Amino acid sequence: MSVEKTLSIIKPDATKRNLTGLINTKFEKAGLRIIAQKRLQLTRSMAEKFYEVHKDRPFYNDLVDFMISGPVVVQVLEGDNAVKLNRDVMGATNPEDAEEGTVRKEFAESIEANSVHGSDSLENAQKEISFFFANIELVT
Repeated sequence: MSVEKTLSIIKPDATKRNLTGLINTKFEKAGLRIIAQKRLQLTRSMAEKFYEVHKDRPFYNDLVDFMISGPVVVQVLEGDNAVKLNRDVMGATNPEDAEEGTVRKEFAESIEANSVHGSDSLENAQKEISFFFANIELVT
C-alpha cells in the first residue's frame, strides 16, 4: 500500500447543517488523517476555475452556484490509498445508490447537495490540493 494525499471538500449543504465534525469522524475512523483544513467561502471565480473541467456540461452553472451558496471546508486527507479510501467513505455520487454507512447515504440531501467532494484520481488530487493549499500548510 502507498501513502497518498487527496482533497476533500465538505460542501455548503453539510456545513450549513453543522456536519463537519461528524463527517471528519468518518474519515478518521476509516484511517484517513486530516493534515490540512480550512473553512472558506468560495468566490464565483474560484468555483468556476476549480470546476473548469466541467464547464461544457449542463450542470456546471448550477454546480458553481451551489458551491458559492455557503461556506465549505477544504481539507487534505492522507493515508494508505487515500484517493480510493476517501471515495469509499464518501459513497456513490447519487445518495440513493450509496452504501449504508457512507457520508452521502447518511448526510446528502440530493445528488447535487451530496455533502462532499473528493478527488477522483491521484493526478487530480495533486492538482486540487495545490489549488487550495501551499505545501507549508500540509502538516503530516
